[in-house]
Amino acid sequence: MKASELFIRSLENEGVEYIFGIPGEENLDVMDALLDSKIHFITTRHEQGAAFMADVYGRVTGRAGVCLATLGPGATNLITGVADANMDHAPLVAIAGQAATNRLHKESHQVLDLEAMFLPITKYATRILEPAVIPEIVRKAFKVAQTEKTGACFIEFPENIAEMDCDDLPLRVKHASPPEPAIEQIELAAQLISEAENPIILAGNGVVRAQASEALADFALKLGIPVANTFMAKGVIPFNHPMALGSVGLQSGDYVNCGFANADVIICIGYDMVEYHPYLWHRSRDRKIIHIDTSHAEVDAFYSVLVGVVGNINHSLNRIAALTTPHKDKTMRTLRDSLIQDMNQHRDDLEFPVKPQKIIWDLRTAMDLKDIVICDVGAHKMWMSRMFRCEYPNTCIISNGFASMGIAVPGAIAAKLAYPERKVVAVTGDAGFLMNSQEIETAMRLNIAIVILIWNDASYGLIEWKQQNQFGRISNVKFTNPDFVQYAHSFGAEGIRIESTEQLMPTLKKALQSETVTVIDCPVDYRENLKLTEALGQLTLPN
Repeated sequence: MKASELFIRSLENEGVEYIFGIPGEENLDVMDALLDSKIHFITTRHEQGAAFMADVYGRVTGRAGVCLATLGPGATNLITGVADANMDHAPLVAIAGQAATNRLHKESHQVLDLEAMFLPITKYATRILEPAVIPEIVRKAFKVAQTEKTGACFIEFPENIAEMDCDDLPLRVKHASPPEPAIEQIELAAQLISEAENPIILAGNGVVRAQASEALADFALKLGIPVANTFMAKGVIPFNHPMALGSVGLQSGDYVNCGFANADVIICIGYDMVEYHPYLWHRSRDRKIIHIDTSHAEVDAFYSVLVGVVGNINHSLNRIAALTTPHKDKTMRTLRDSLIQDMNQHRDDLEFPVKPQKIIWDLRTAMDLKDIVICDVGAHKMWMSRMFRCEYPNTCIISNGFASMGIAVPGAIAAKLAYPERKVVAVTGDAGFLMNSQEIETAMRLNIAIVILIWNDASYGLIEWKQQNQFGRISNVKFTNPDFVQYAHSFGAEGIRIESTEQLMPTLKKALQSETVTVIDCPVDYRENLKLTEALGQLTLPN
């Protein structure tokens, strides 16, 4: 067979369902081999959209999403989505065609050293230099991408290698398992928690990746310890759980309101430092930190770990709980209580443009609890992260490591492919929407029904929020928008403009039942931003 056929067989062997991408001259043999494969190729309208689809597919399924591009500009267009997956710890394998190896050593048309370019933004980047190494390279890429902390890998495939003949087979797939936690660290953690006066848990997305949400909820309930979660861990403990504090990380006031300021022991479980830095919640640097994760802790002056329990998170939590004296929860759940109060306060608000709190109330009410929201980056992300209630993990997908705009629309397509039985909503600002809105055509072509809810303020709203907060004036953030309703219609999709607040709920309910793409243009009143800042302090996140 050709090397390209062996490559595709190796992808099939890894259980790949979809490849998101755009064909090119330098991957012609790979594209031809796909015609005889059970893998579905999803032709996208931009390589960045393809990478974001692979990113979100990897995050919601736990299996590496795959994206493909040609050499040069096709490959460089993948970079943002690949970097996002790597920093958000979503498993992803990116593939790019390359010129023949006999011209890689010199100045040549569209030739860049792609292996070198992708190396800083992946866990593993390599180039195929002969057909015989294909089974090893593919197996390693998927193994590395899917092993904690999960992330992105990159394979460069020169066109002349793809054409060569070979006679080989894919390697046996064996998924890596986390090690068992050490008993002495289990005992130390149990002792420390038993002796604590005011312990608190900070849960991160690592708990979701480890499928340890149920173990976390049982651990918190049995030991009477409150749980704050990061943005990317929304739903890791149900919002209605008696120990749930809500999502922390938006404003400096969260530090006090969530109980970190009064905690003597902070239990970090599946915590990814990349999305909520320790200096924001451990300024004093004097608390006892317990690190429970599948990998060792990052070195940081504000994250000095006293006990590290490294291994299978489910087993770690169950074994620590069995040895620990339960607590009577003393923490004032002021953050959670303030969230509930704010949600209820605005549920019947009919002012127009629509307040962020009202948009979220109506969206949450219209959707089932297991439906999925993909949230773009911007001011709307701050409100969604804080106030959109989740009862299940991976039902509100937020990028908060790399935090790239433009993820929502392509991400929603991938989520719907992964879970066709669920309703999927892309929540996006008007700025982020136009960064990858061309993928509406992809959804329409493939008959993928998603809802796109645009928070329209004709501005880079989060930057405006920060400018107003810091300088009292704005700088170069305003723009104009096309007619989003006509824009949706031009793709053959549904388009609706919200012209009164009363219209929002019935529009959402109808859109969620539709069998096509529905774009909802909703004007938002971001005067609420500064009110939130005044109440809770400065924003703590860069995006």
